[in-house]
Amino acid sequence: MPIRGFGFIGRRYRHITRYRQIATVLLKHGFGDLMSTLGMHRRLGLDKRRISAGGTPAAHLPRWQRIRMAMEELGPSFVKLGQILATRPDMIPQELCDELAKLHDTVAPFPFNQAKQTVEAELGGSLDTIFEEFDETPVASASIAQVHRAVLPESGEVVAVKIQRPGIRRIIEVDLEIMMDIAVLMERHLPGLNAVHPVGIVEEFARTIRKELDFNTEAGHIERFARNFQGKDIIFVPKVFRELSSRKVLTMEFVEGVKVSDLAALREDGFDLELIASRGADLLLEQIFVHGFFHADPHPGNILILPDNVICFLDYGMMGTISPRYKDSLADMVIGIVRRDEKQITKAVLDLSAGDEAAAGEKLEADVADFIEQHFYRSLKDIDMGELITQLIQLFVKHRLKIVPDFYLLVKALATVEGNGRVLSPDFDMIKNTEPFARKIMAERFSPKTLAKGMYRSGIDLGNLLRDLPGDVREIVAQIKRGRMHVEFEHRGLEPMLKTHDQISNRIAFALILSALIIGSSVIVLSGIPPKWYGIPVFGIVGYLAAGAMGFWLLISILRHGKM
Repeated sequence: MPIRGFGFIGRRYRHITRYRQIATVLLKHGFGDLMSTLGMHRRLGLDKRRISAGGTPAAHLPRWQRIRMAMEELGPSFVKLGQILATRPDMIPQELCDELAKLHDTVAPFPFNQAKQTVEAELGGSLDTIFEEFDETPVASASIAQVHRAVLPESGEVVAVKIQRPGIRRIIEVDLEIMMDIAVLMERHLPGLNAVHPVGIVEEFARTIRKELDFNTEAGHIERFARNFQGKDIIFVPKVFRELSSRKVLTMEFVEGVKVSDLAALREDGFDLELIASRGADLLLEQIFVHGFFHADPHPGNILILPDNVICFLDYGMMGTISPRYKDSLADMVIGIVRRDEKQITKAVLDLSAGDEAAAGEKLEADVADFIEQHFYRSLKDIDMGELITQLIQLFVKHRLKIVPDFYLLVKALATVEGNGRVLSPDFDMIKNTEPFARKIMAERFSPKTLAKGMYRSGIDLGNLLRDLPGDVREIVAQIKRGRMHVEFEHRGLEPMLKTHDQISNRIAFALILSALIIGSSVIVLSGIPPKWYGIPVFGIVGYLAAGAMGFWLLISILRHGKM
């Protein structure tokens, strides 16, 4: 669903209260100059001198910090936007990415009676009949939803009921419209932001957050995740109760465990921290390199440790996907890092992007070689893989190479899991865990099974081509007979040659006219045609003067272009 702007007066006045709230927060955090530049004062009927005055309590803080503080105060929509932007160093400065990574998504819970109304409306029954028990106090609360513990009536199973915050969808839609309005103003009044494309950022954010608002999508994510790890005893995926779930309510198995960040509790209960660090990394790497479907937000609050060092991921609202092609390229990058091979890393970078290899290749390879010289003097275990790939992304940005958005989620997930691992075990080596997966991917490319599968697919494509070719040729001939076929040729790279050709032609024509003028003037002088001036025909004198001026003009033109 596209985002509506403020083109209609009704919508502008319907959202004016929220718009004024946003303006107040921006003023509070010292962004009055930006509001003035964008012309927001005219939309809100504010005095331009007042919003440009500055002097706010937060004005002395760094700009990036003030942006983060403003987003925190503006509520769930802006917090979510900031969290997504924190993964996109191609769109915003790295300093702002680092600041936005500090955004927290924890808010006060909403009242129990509202939670009860939502559950009963969505599941079509009384809360007392749907559940045997239902705790009024939530176990967790975030900007979009909160979670309550409950018990099913017949089986006695303990479940977690995730309930969407009342009115959150409308709040987010209003904020999206205001964000789009501000983004349009930014592109109109701040030409330097054209490369960032604020409107595109808002559109991408809208697609992401609308998915998170549909709990049916999250239920599908959990079920797919469970299928991928079916039969593995080192991971636990909670069961989803589809009959007790909807767009606004998600019921799943309640999981009790120790948060991966609670080191004291883990040690007290006898967990193996090094094993947990290694397993966490292996599970994420399997998600990426084997299944191509990964948990994009594995921060410590979303990971529980169960008995026997079993790992459980929570909150499947934000997931990422990676195609087989990009898996291969990522594997090449990892092996290139291990081998310190700038050519292989450069090729992987180009494969991961939509860039022009001929234009970027040599310059990019030189930058990668310089990057390796700066960072690879240490042993592999001392290299921070998340930071390393993040800095490589800066090379993508520098060379204007466009990368698929989910790749940034992948980098964020890798960096988060590596951070978790280093907290659990200071000697944790992410590259050591990653290398076997990358080598396996590379080996599988040339396995008989993969080659046979590739030949089989190629054979099917060839068969389809041969089957469709006669019909396609017949259709082309029919179009030609009806006069509906037009062939257009487009020449590229000829513009400089055509321009030079035009210059040569113009100079030759100019020289011919100049020669004709001199010869004609000479004939007039010799024939003695009146009127005369000092015995010389006036028309001949005028012709000589014109020829001299034209000749001087031609000489100046040739000298100015540096060619004789």
